[in-house]
Amino acid sequence: MSRVRVLLLNQALGPLDYRVPYGMAVEPGSIVLAPLGPRQLTGVVWEEDRLDAESVGDNRLRPLVQAYALPPLAAPLRRLIEWTADYYLAPTAAVLRMALASASALEGGRTVTEYRATGLVPDRLTPQREQALERIGERQGLCRELAMAADVSDAVIRGLIKVGAIEAVEVSVDDPFAEPDPDFAPPALEAAQREAAQIFVDAVRAPDFAPFLLHGVTGSGKTEVYFEAIAEALRGGRQTLVLLPEIALTEPFLKRFAARFGHEPVAWHSGLRQSQRRRAWRAISTGDAKVVVGARSSLFLPYRDLGLVVVDEAHETSFKQEDGVQYHARDVAVMRAKLERIPVILASATPAIETRQMAEIGVYREVRLPGRYGAAELPDIEAIDLIAEPPPRGRWIAPRLVAELKENLERGEQALLFLNRRGYAPLTLCRNCGHRFQCPNCTAWMVEHRLVSRLACHHCGHVMPPPELCPECKEPDSLVPVGPGVERIADEVRALFPDARTAIVTSDTIWSPAKAAEFVARMEAGAIDIVVGTQLVTKGYHFPNLTLVGVIDADLGLSGGDLRAAERSFQQIAQVAGRAGRGEKPGRVLVQTHEPGAPVISALVSGDEESFYEAETEARREAAMPPFGRLAGIIVSSEDLAEATETARLIGRSAPTVENMAVFGPAPAPLAMLRGRHRQRLLVHAARSLDVQDVIREWLGKLEWPRGVRVAIDVDPYSFL
Repeated sequence: MSRVRVLLLNQALGPLDYRVPYGMAVEPGSIVLAPLGPRQLTGVVWEEDRLDAESVGDNRLRPLVQAYALPPLAAPLRRLIEWTADYYLAPTAAVLRMALASASALEGGRTVTEYRATGLVPDRLTPQREQALERIGERQGLCRELAMAADVSDAVIRGLIKVGAIEAVEVSVDDPFAEPDPDFAPPALEAAQREAAQIFVDAVRAPDFAPFLLHGVTGSGKTEVYFEAIAEALRGGRQTLVLLPEIALTEPFLKRFAARFGHEPVAWHSGLRQSQRRRAWRAISTGDAKVVVGARSSLFLPYRDLGLVVVDEAHETSFKQEDGVQYHARDVAVMRAKLERIPVILASATPAIETRQMAEIGVYREVRLPGRYGAAELPDIEAIDLIAEPPPRGRWIAPRLVAELKENLERGEQALLFLNRRGYAPLTLCRNCGHRFQCPNCTAWMVEHRLVSRLACHHCGHVMPPPELCPECKEPDSLVPVGPGVERIADEVRALFPDARTAIVTSDTIWSPAKAAEFVARMEAGAIDIVVGTQLVTKGYHFPNLTLVGVIDADLGLSGGDLRAAERSFQQIAQVAGRAGRGEKPGRVLVQTHEPGAPVISALVSGDEESFYEAETEARREAAMPPFGRLAGIIVSSEDLAEATETARLIGRSAPTVENMAVFGPAPAPLAMLRGRHRQRLLVHAARSLDVQDVIREWLGKLEWPRGVRVAIDVDPYSFL
């Protein structure tokens, strides 16, 4: 092979042809270093007939610089990269970048220098140094990684190294991972679990593409069932990927896995240090990492011999990537399994309507676990009508829920209060002039975070200290919080029960697997009486002594006109309700709502899940909405409002007339400004049978717009902001 086509990690470039120097051996999938002008870029050799490139004579070809001594990306992964780029209308190079997610893994070398705190407190302790040492804690990593974790400059970290408060550590990066033992501690499964597990074991043995929906109520032992499929893959020497929706769930899962298999699996998520990513990537590519548990990006890693994919909590909307390549990990996982010809298990207590429909028409095989494991029973759910039983003025917890919390504390049992709203209050305004604090970069209100004394934008990350005077009328002591967040609910709990030990669980307090492990340990030790949390605490946790769940505002997720609002609210509340009564003690759930007769609330209270989903599915069918129709969002953004508006109008005017397709808009996006960029949206609605990607590709491919304008396409959108 003297001439090859190479896909470079540069989204602005298409594939380019190169000459293979004498003595260099490459094949499709080989990872190479190629020259581009004065630079050298990483790329992957691709089949010529699958990617078009400009025709260049042999005499003009530049030679490849290097072929890395790594296994080539296998054909199924290359096909997955092509499919993802085509389906989600993304640059192929952007998808390839996710497969080559650790640049350091490409090079040789077995050690790297990392840094950690020594425990020494320097004599000169500036606020930045104090913040760095507090946030670093027991963390270890490169100088840059520690600086980012501590939110300080590299110079602060280097200064702490110089005075001995941080020390260098030589880390071996290629030590092999311990291999899990499939027969280490096999569980005692109940009859329904054994039957389900055998179905999955047989599928792993086959092996062939076999998509399953593992549909079991909360606490039914779904994890133990798919662990048996993982055990069978291990016995066959094949790799398994388990996808989790949140990295905060990784640490509890690792412990649970280690108890079953004797060793932890290999983790892959954004919280890993560079050396950890390098070690994991290389072990995955060689096949030494037998079980990988990770966030959605782990889908694109170069597994040497993948034998099983599991998507846990498969209904979770966080599996949808909302920037960059806007893919849905659940759907891409099914496609990867299809290309690899292996089974895939989608596990959920509340499957998405799209997944249910695939099971209904026989594309997925549904395996059900209808009851909880052992003596545990599903909790009783009651609605509290906030109009008939309102909280006292200035309070947010209804009297009946307060009474239940009091009784629960007296019994020595744990409780959870759920409100899917971070911070202390979603809005701060001046009682004198009515001024509201809005983010300067986004059309969003600044959220008060009283624990850290900041006003923060949850969209762009802009923060500011709460001012003492109103910036509009200069009145002192006139700023008031409006509405509750979890911090405000926690304050109310402390006022009601000053002796109770409370914990706030949000992405602000549980930002890493280590923090999640610390929270789990405190709950299991009985060191927490009442948890106040957001959706982060609704999934995956198992606390036998947690017997009471209170939902503070069940109506919160129903506003906004979102296609999936009712379904998402049902899933969230059902999942948080499922945290109660998972042991031998019975559980109780109280749902505060202004609309106890709403279909979502009625279904939760009555336990009539099937009727709710039937009604939701029928409404989607009548409106030809997913999964019975197709949607794609086109988001136009620019720092210049006129540019964004004009480009959106140009796209709208140029919309093709296609049977079974309608284009709505343009209109300002609900978040009309995000991170300093003005945003316009168009929505494409099409029949299921229409190849809407081809239509959009041809439509937008004919247009030109100013360099400062970005046009993003979101196929199968989950966010309509």
